[in-house]
Parts: sequence; structure tokens; C-alpha cells
Amino acid sequence: MRFFNQSSISYHLMNSRVGVRQWGWIAASSSPSLLVDADFRVRVWTQFSASISSLKVVWRKDHDLDGAIENDKEWRLCTKVVKEVLNEPGQVIPLRYLEKRRERLRLQVKVKTFLNNYPGLFDIYLDRIKPKTEPVPFIRASDRLCRFLDKEKHIKAENEHLLVAKLCKLLMMSRDKVVSADKLVHVKREFGIPDDFLCSMVPKYPQYFKLVGSPGEGKSFLELVSWNPDFAQSVIEQRAEEESRLTGIRVRPAFNVKLPKGFFLRKEMREWTRDWMELSYISPYADSSQLDQASPEMEKRTVGVFHELLSLSILKRMPVPTLGKFNEEYRFSNAFSGVFTRHSGIFYMSLKGGIKTAMLREAYQNSELVDRDPLLAIKDMFIELLAEGRLERAEQLKLRKEAVQRDMEMAAIRNLEIPPDEV
Repeated sequence: MRFFNQSSISYHLMNSRVGVRQWGWIAASSSPSLLVDADFRVRVWTQFSASISSLKVVWRKDHDLDGAIENDKEWRLCTKVVKEVLNEPGQVIPLRYLEKRRERLRLQVKVKTFLNNYPGLFDIYLDRIKPKTEPVPFIRASDRLCRFLDKEKHIKAENEHLLVAKLCKLLMMSRDKVVSADKLVHVKREFGIPDDFLCSMVPKYPQYFKLVGSPGEGKSFLELVSWNPDFAQSVIEQRAEEESRLTGIRVRPAFNVKLPKGFFLRKEMREWTRDWMELSYISPYADSSQLDQASPEMEKRTVGVFHELLSLSILKRMPVPTLGKFNEEYRFSNAFSGVFTRHSGIFYMSLKGGIKTAMLREAYQNSELVDRDPLLAIKDMFIELLAEGRLERAEQLKLRKEAVQRDMEMAAIRNLEIPPDEV
């Protein structure tokens, strides 16, 4: 029998005929040793071990990534109001009805003030709620907003192949290749999938999708009909393949780890992270039914699934509660959110706005999204629409101010022209 100290672990793991059979759910040890017998079977001994839940990482605020969420605050609010109006029958709504929904929409100002701040979004007109009632103000999409909506449909039609691939990937990562249709409807905007995808997109691709049940009743499911190997490659694997092609050297799929400045890991967490990183990458599209839920391999697979889900999303970030809706389909543990703090070099969990949001670090440079989805062109167009509205409002305020100034000057001139004895 031979013993190896910690510094020689990696070397003997790489050169042993049989790899480590079981690392245990923690490699946080003060002085681990390898015992290799005559048959080259490798075993790991540690002085103490603990469950993964005991390995704590202190959450640290990232001002840049929080800033990315803050920068999108106006855009999100406006799209929420637009969605509220477009979901109404006839895509119109009485102004007073929308006013009653201010709290749910998180509008900090009255609806009329909001409309004045963004004059390019809606038109106000008078109509009757019921026959023989007095006309009241209604809201409808402006011509400018309607032109934007037409362009949005055009961009999504041009990228339909990408949307089909995304939907297939969401099903392919699931345990049984089946996902609740209602859950997919809930997250469709996160991935840029059309609102009516169950009616417009799914029936067009019977070779990929099969809808079971009636959507909206909580008992409908979208099932994968056939497995497309072209879709069964994660972003991590694609990146490794591209690097191998460019360098001519075989590159092992691995996560990009980028700890923020000043971030510190305690010794036991550093040791656990080092050993965890040595584990082979597990594709989120690989069969995970044989993996123990409490194994480091399952943690590797879970991180891979979250990385892929965030990579498929338009903004490379998603609310943690939204991800939690897919616990059953993707085999996440009940304490899955701990993954985002344990692996702070891969993810960041923002608390901005009172909502936990999981973000992919590598997709951002400071507060700017650099890993851009083709569907981000829709967001860019909408922001331009808002900018046009702000410019229009500023011009209106300027003209109003100039008119008031002229009126004041004219009044002053008239006062000077009136003889004193006539005052």
C-alpha cells in the first residue's frame, strides 16, 4: 500500500488506471490522503466530512450586475403595462380600470402621469363602457406601438428556428422529456418564445412537439416527439468544441469561473470547490436518472442545467422562484437556490427589487450584457420607442414653457403701454 499527500492527489488521479469511485458529498477535509492498493483501486480518506449544506459562502453584493437590473427597470415597467393593455378584449381598456391595477403593476405614479411620461405608447380616446352611459377615457396602442409590434412579430418569425431549438432544449433537459405546458407559458417571455406558441408554433413542428391535454387547466403537457442530436449540445460543450477547432488541442468542457474582486472563500470551501471542479462536466442533456441526488456529480449536473437555462434566456438571468417551478422536471433539490451562492464564480444572485434573480456572470461585462441573444433586437427597438416618447415629451414641455414665457412678456408689454391715469 502507498499513501499520497494532498499535493500529489491530482497527479495520481490523472495517472491511475481507475478513477475515484466515490468522493463522498464533501471533500472539505483538513488533510485528505489517497490509499491505492495493488489493484490500483483508489479510495479517499478524510479526517472529517460534512454535508454540502454546511459549506456556506457569504453573499456579496455586485454593484455592476445589480446595475444591469436597475437599468432595465423602466423597460420592464413599460412592457408590463403594454402587456396589460394588449391582453384586454379588443386590446383596449378604460383608463380608470387600469388605474385600479396600479398596485399590481407596481406603478409609482398615476396612470395619466405615466401616459404623459411615455406619449409614444398609447392613445387616449373617449368611448362608452356600456350603451347609454357617459363616454369615459379609454387607452389603446398608438400607431407607433403598433408598428413596433409588427416588427416584433417579424423578428420572431425570422428567428423561429432558434425558438424551436430553445423549446426542444427545454424539453430535452427534463427528466421525462415532458414539461407542463402551463409552466412553459409562464416563462415564455424569459426565452423570447411567442405568447401564442402553443397555437402558432407547436402545431407547425409535429416532428418535435406533441401537446397533451388542454392548456390553462393545469393538466396539459408538452412532450418531445423526437430527439435531435444537433440540439443536445450545451453552450459549454459548444465552446469547448470551438476552442478545440481553433487551437487544434482537445479542450475539456468546463465552466468559466470569475470571482468578483475582493471575494473570499474560506479554506474548506476552497478545497471543496477545487475538488468539485476536477469532476468531469456532465451535460444537462445526458441521462441523470442514475445520479444520486446527494452526490457531487448531481451538483455538477445541476450547475450545468442552470447554466444552460440562463444561457438560453434572453437576458441571461431569471428570477429564482421562476426556476424553482421546474424542480420536478429538472430534478432540482428543494434547496436548489444554494447553488447560486456556492458557485459565485459562475452565477450571481441579485436581491435587487426584493426579488432573487440568478444571473450568469460570464454573460456580462460590468453592467452591460455582452452575450447577446438575436431576439434582443426587440428590446433595443422598444427602448428606442421609449426614447422617442421622452424626446417628444421634452419638446412639448419646451414649447409649453416658451408659450408661457411669451404670454408673460406680452402681458408685461401691455402693462407698460397703459397710461398711468388709466390704471
